[in-house]
Amino acid sequence: MRETTSTGNAELDFDFTACIYDLLCENKSIYRGSPWRSRKGDCKQKTNTHPIHSPLPLSSSPISATMTTTTKTFTAPPIFTFLVVLFLLVPWIHCFYLPGVAPRDFQVGDLLQVKVNKLSSTKTQLPYDYYFLSYCKPPQIMNSAENLGEVLRGDRIENSVYAFKMREEQSCQIACRKTLDAEAAKNFKEKIDDEYRVNMILDNLPVAVIKQRKDGAEGKVYEHGFRVGFKGKYTGSNDEKYFIYNHLSFKVMYHKDLETDSARIVGFEDTQLITCTKNMIHGSTVPQEVDGNKEIVFTYDVTFEESSMKWASRWDTYLLMNDDQIHWFSIINSLMIVLFLSGMVAMIMMRTLYRDIANYNQLETQDEAQEETGWKLVHGDVFRPPLNSNLLCVYVGTGVQVFLMTLVTMIFALLGFLSPSNRGGLMTAMVLLWVFMGLFAGYASACLYKMFKGTEWKKNTLKTAFMFPGILFGIFFVLNALIWGEKSSGAVPFGTMFALVVLWFGISVPLVFIGSYLGFKKPAIEDPVKTNKIPRQIPEQAWYMKPVFSILIGGILPFGAVFIELFFILTSIWLNQFYYIFGFLFIVFVILLVTCAEITIVLCYFQLCSEDYHWWWRSYLTAGSSALYLFLYSIFYFFQKLEITKLVSGILYLGYMLIGSYAFFVLTGTIGYYACFWFVRKIYASVKID
Repeated sequence: MRETTSTGNAELDFDFTACIYDLLCENKSIYRGSPWRSRKGDCKQKTNTHPIHSPLPLSSSPISATMTTTTKTFTAPPIFTFLVVLFLLVPWIHCFYLPGVAPRDFQVGDLLQVKVNKLSSTKTQLPYDYYFLSYCKPPQIMNSAENLGEVLRGDRIENSVYAFKMREEQSCQIACRKTLDAEAAKNFKEKIDDEYRVNMILDNLPVAVIKQRKDGAEGKVYEHGFRVGFKGKYTGSNDEKYFIYNHLSFKVMYHKDLETDSARIVGFEDTQLITCTKNMIHGSTVPQEVDGNKEIVFTYDVTFEESSMKWASRWDTYLLMNDDQIHWFSIINSLMIVLFLSGMVAMIMMRTLYRDIANYNQLETQDEAQEETGWKLVHGDVFRPPLNSNLLCVYVGTGVQVFLMTLVTMIFALLGFLSPSNRGGLMTAMVLLWVFMGLFAGYASACLYKMFKGTEWKKNTLKTAFMFPGILFGIFFVLNALIWGEKSSGAVPFGTMFALVVLWFGISVPLVFIGSYLGFKKPAIEDPVKTNKIPRQIPEQAWYMKPVFSILIGGILPFGAVFIELFFILTSIWLNQFYYIFGFLFIVFVILLVTCAEITIVLCYFQLCSEDYHWWWRSYLTAGSSALYLFLYSIFYFFQKLEITKLVSGILYLGYMLIGSYAFFVLTGTIGYYACFWFVRKIYASVKID
């Protein structure tokens, strides 16, 4: 399915910007919300034949453009060449959306097989296999190949009895008849009570149910999956009964190629019905009640609808924001406030610091030097190794590993490789990147350990390789055992658990040792000033400079930079919604890094001015304390936004949020430490020390 635009004959003067649009973004639906729009016919140049081929939608080959020689030569200046490259790159980033799967063309009569995924509920957060309930089963249940991320998410993709042919409508087809026993009826009732939803997949598109927008505006808003059933009352009865959605009405939307008559699927909707009304399978429209020893007839309809939507944009509807609390203006406004505060802090710091350095360097006599106060007084102790320095080395190395994993994951996500349609891709990328970034963890830990004149480098390396992942694995193992006890498909199988251990011990640990070896081979980092043999006594500190208060204050600003985005992330994880605005997340990530660095430097400066030289651990904990606020916010979110009632589900939520907060602590703490480390070395190298 390739679109071709032929240019006409004209003078050499042409709209170059429009040419770039036509070349890269002729299909204006390539990326929803992109500012680029095709303007056909504006890109013209005097030539004989030079068709320009627009890029294939999504997972296509690179852009190919065939142009013959023109009648005039055009020598572009360097700045023009730079602009050409810029125009080529910017639309490429903003226009293309890579779902991680190649498009499939279907002819009339081609078989379409609906696959089933897990049963999910926002009330329990415990996924179950589709066939945990007594739905219609095919003669042989076959599992689809799943990546590591899908298994960790609890996805279980299997075949189903729902199969039909492309562009051939069917009405009231009987899938099967089931007589429920007491156990099966009990399972159905429990899942209806817990508001479980059925997830199906057709051509990698999840089934969706149209719902009304909260603001009453026009336009489709989708819910993921459809409910298992509902509770209701018969007319004239006060007893609540359980009813099942036993009839499914599928609507498959397709985009047809006029040249080949092939089509691509661009939508998969379902309308929940309780009975089949055309052939009157039951002879009445009474809903199907869930009860023991009652027969349920599962039926389905299939309709096809041609759509103007391109295959490249078929995920747009799933990604539409449907929460009234999401206001882009308020998010950007909050970020601007954080940027403004950070700029003010940085400006004040630079002015004060330059004045201090100038004053210290102007002191001429020994008497003046003895009377001075402030951060220069502790120059003989500021680089004294801290208590538990080996533990600090371990956490700094681990923080480097988390930072690089996060950074590379975001870059891949920005390029579209980890989009929601690439199911499980984000989780898989994070695990694999974590494993391979062990090389940098060992290197950073070893360099710092050597600077502290440590000698037990093997012990330090082992702690770096096992401490953080060991704590995470321990918490994860306990949570997984709880999920196993609930017979949920979210429990990680033994084989996958073994694979994770192999990745850890077989790849990550050796890479940490290699990085540590390389770090110890490098020369030790030299301090800009000498350290005194006898530690200096620290004077009594004001109440606002006490470690606990200072550390807790320091975490407020970094948390303030991310807490709005954190709401979206928690919503996508726990309320079964897609998260895809990685570009904005990357901006927030950068703001977080800058904020952590600046607030740590400011508080470290005040600490040194009060003649307290124990800055190593405090710099780490100051930025890292934002993780405490993150965990407290997650508890607030639990009570305010979630409807979790089961104890096991609550434990799972707190356990996973504890893991996330711990990783956030290591990440932000490391950023704060390195910022303060650079700052302290910079200022003490800038003054004259006798």
